[in-house]
Amino acid sequence: MDLGLQGKVALVTAASKGLGFASAKALVGEGASVAINARHGHRLEEAGTALGADVLTLPGDVTDPDVPARLVAETVERFGSLHVLVANAGGPPNARALDVDDETLRGAIEANLLTSVRLVRAALPHLRAAGWGRICLITSSSVKQPIPNLATSNTARAGLWGWAKTASHELIDEGITLNLACPGLHRTDRIAEAGLSGRLGDPADFGKVVAFLCSEPAGFISGAALQIDGAGTLGLL
Repeated sequence: MDLGLQGKVALVTAASKGLGFASAKALVGEGASVAINARHGHRLEEAGTALGADVLTLPGDVTDPDVPARLVAETVERFGSLHVLVANAGGPPNARALDVDDETLRGAIEANLLTSVRLVRAALPHLRAAGWGRICLITSSSVKQPIPNLATSNTARAGLWGWAKTASHELIDEGITLNLACPGLHRTDRIAEAGLSGRLGDPADFGKVVAFLCSEPAGFISGAALQIDGAGTLGLL
């Protein structure tokens, strides 16, 4: 299937490893020009080398309020336009709902809600100028089924889902889609470090799903939160 991404320009954040890297790799494989971002410069450069010489590497902490606009501006400066945004950020630490303090909760909302909103706001003028846009926010299956002991993540990501559902309705008539990719457990460094096991997805497969959500044929898919979790979500909605 031709995903219609040849010649399109994409920005993927938190993409030096894991699901962000897999998403960037899938977009490169479909012929898109890709900019990737991560906090750690050496990991970012290694990821850029692995993805190909034409990939733009943009170091910076995407949770810093000033960084999203800079990443978008530098992507457009290099490639001349922007069509695809894949917003990703690391998850917050474990926390029980009744134990979490204000500072920890604010940090989760900053990283896993406001960061994506800022990226979308910065990208929108360029997507509108192109007359075509795809936005995919990498979140978690917890937007549909909260995960025990991840109260801060559950709270922030559910809030992002509410915002995204509303924003997708506002954007669809402009030819811009906005969806959530909601992973369950995948074979990533984060999962290995946490000592989790069981049914694990392949990050490469996850990246291909993200690429499809960002594709030409997916133009009538918007406002969706697609769980990619190997049947881990038990609810019907």
